[in-house]
Amino acid sequence: MTYKSFDLTIKDQIAHIVLNRPEKRNALAADFWVELPIAVRDIDENAKARVIVISSTGPIFCAGIDLSMLAGGVIDGNECAACLSHKNHATYGAAFLAKVKYLQDTFTALEQCRIPVLVAVQGGCYGAGVDMITACDMRYATEDAFFTITEIDVGMTADVGTFPRILNHLPEGIVRELAYTGRKMDAAEAKAHGLVNAVYKDQDDMLVGVMDVARQIASKSPLAVMGCKKTITYGRDHNTEDALEQIALWNASFLNPTEMMEAMQARAQKRPANFADLPKISGRQKTS
Repeated sequence: MTYKSFDLTIKDQIAHIVLNRPEKRNALAADFWVELPIAVRDIDENAKARVIVISSTGPIFCAGIDLSMLAGGVIDGNECAACLSHKNHATYGAAFLAKVKYLQDTFTALEQCRIPVLVAVQGGCYGAGVDMITACDMRYATEDAFFTITEIDVGMTADVGTFPRILNHLPEGIVRELAYTGRKMDAAEAKAHGLVNAVYKDQDDMLVGVMDVARQIASKSPLAVMGCKKTITYGRDHNTEDALEQIALWNASFLNPTEMMEAMQARAQKRPANFADLPKISGRQKTS
């Protein structure tokens, strides 16, 4: 399948999604919100790769949501105009809520997929771009990268995923400062606070480093990696007692002696391990 808002290649068990609108500073237009969850779920559900890497083109990683989508409150202009002309705020609000939940689902797909998602940020990462990167498993940046919650500057509260997720990566006081002021957090500060895993001199160096991490992940047992992703996310959102119960139940259900034996034999024989891919999700059809 060909996508309008990004390029997708799959090689060596790594799916690489590249935002391809540098002339628009990779602003996230309507096509993107439809296409990204379709692509991510297709990769995951059809076991097409073991890792996803997201990067972009040009000097800016992502300028946030395409401003054309802000006309009429991020819903279709005609629909919004009709609501306002009748002064029916309840109708407007219901339509707005449905659209925001639809946009939220785009990035939730990154968090909910079974495989890790790595993101490589160069230059600026604005608004909805921050929503996107916080839904990824790991974040990497160039020295010139910066992050800014720009919604405050257009009179709105970030609503596509920044606040529930960024608090997992940054201290509350820092999050409040970024949200209230819209200031830029540079890569060094982001690294110091733990928002990004590593900072690279430039995009070329960053992509080499990120792809190396992706290859390391792809060489591990996909089932074990999936277990790590699921249990880390669960542990983040639950108390310790519940998280311990969840990991015990996970291993009781999914621990695979064959995979463990292959891992140990490959290590002893100093060869790449031959792990089984994750199963395709039953009932889903291959879409590309």
